[in-house]
Amino acid sequence: MAIEIVQASSVELSNIANSETHGEDSPYFAGWKAYDENPYDEFHNSTGVIQMGLAENQVSFDLLEEYLENHSETVSWGKKTPSFRENALFQDYHGLLSFRKAMASFMGKIRGGRAKFNPERVVITAGATAANELLTFILANPGDALLVPTPYYPGFDRDIRWRTGVQIVPIHCDSSNNFQITPQALEAAYEDATSKNMKVRGVLITNPSNPLGATIQRKVLEQVLDFATTKNIHLVSDEIYSGSAFYASEFVSIAEVLADRDYKESERVHIVYSLSKDLGLPGFRVGTIYSYNDKVVTTARRMSSFTLISSQTQHLLAAMLSDETFTENYIRENRKRLRARYEMIIKGLRKSGIECLEGNAGLFCWMNLSPLLEKNTRECELELWTSILKEVKLNISPGSSCHCSEAGWFRVCFANMSEQTLDIALNRIQVFMEKRNKMIHA
Repeated sequence: MAIEIVQASSVELSNIANSETHGEDSPYFAGWKAYDENPYDEFHNSTGVIQMGLAENQVSFDLLEEYLENHSETVSWGKKTPSFRENALFQDYHGLLSFRKAMASFMGKIRGGRAKFNPERVVITAGATAANELLTFILANPGDALLVPTPYYPGFDRDIRWRTGVQIVPIHCDSSNNFQITPQALEAAYEDATSKNMKVRGVLITNPSNPLGATIQRKVLEQVLDFATTKNIHLVSDEIYSGSAFYASEFVSIAEVLADRDYKESERVHIVYSLSKDLGLPGFRVGTIYSYNDKVVTTARRMSSFTLISSQTQHLLAAMLSDETFTENYIRENRKRLRARYEMIIKGLRKSGIECLEGNAGLFCWMNLSPLLEKNTRECELELWTSILKEVKLNISPGSSCHCSEAGWFRVCFANMSEQTLDIALNRIQVFMEKRNKMIHA
């Protein structure tokens, strides 16, 4: 979390410094703060806050550790590893070719080999956060708009809006169809933006849709691409969770749709990807932009000099991702473990009388607590969220922090903790639900 400093000052600062669009006042970030101040620990703080608001993948961390233990040469710098001098000195901001090749290959494997990627179109950035902001700078001007379906990741308010001056116009989706995008919702969002004199520059979709934990259907992807083509705007597909689909066949990349169309209208399509979710390495800050537009690739490369990844990190990951035995085993085992963990949390929540949207991907589920609300309002939702945070000591994300148009939905992460900790969290939820149900029926 950011360090908070409260200090009165008469010294004038920039518009960005005084901007309120960072989004850090959201309950999403407030929950993180509550966790940071009182984190759960099995041995030293068993009554602390359990972090269920962080979409982090730790279920296959042992596979990464095992690989590094068995391949120490990838992280050592001895006389037998001439790459030390190569990596210690300045590198072109295009990134190491070996890493771009390995990344392109891995992106193809994650998609079941149904899509291929050219290393020359891979632009390396310091995580998906930097990739999304960099793309926004390239595609839109201050005051322009990007259409984003709700619910969406709260961090987009920071990544897309804060420094770029670009506006987010929500595509309002609802639970009746699992919050999937519809042509009617797309058109309504576009008309809303234009009525406010905003120039719509593109649509940003997340697949598997974040925070819903479900992959976008091929038909929907085709509809969004057709919409972007009709309006002559861009389509950004955020596919950072592509490897978290429980079955490889369930995930459809926009790259596959383009291939089926012989890459017609591909110049308006851009893909954001990172290793934070699929490989469980958010601390490595490795993201990519893959664009079919030559001008976007060139400009992104120029701008990526502000978001470089260390050569040492690229060297290590190039070796890891180029190891076909490791990557194939990791992808298969990671999907298997995520599926098992998802089934565990769904079973536990249902035992407490809580229903969730049906998911097939991701590191979280989307649960419905609207029956506990006195009124279907954002205020009542936040009251319930506060009770869960303070009484039950669970940090979950209220739907309103994700701009959900329906009150009572909450995002719950399950892959950032051990099974033992998840079991404790589920027990806390069950106790809370029993108390609430007694109050309702009293």
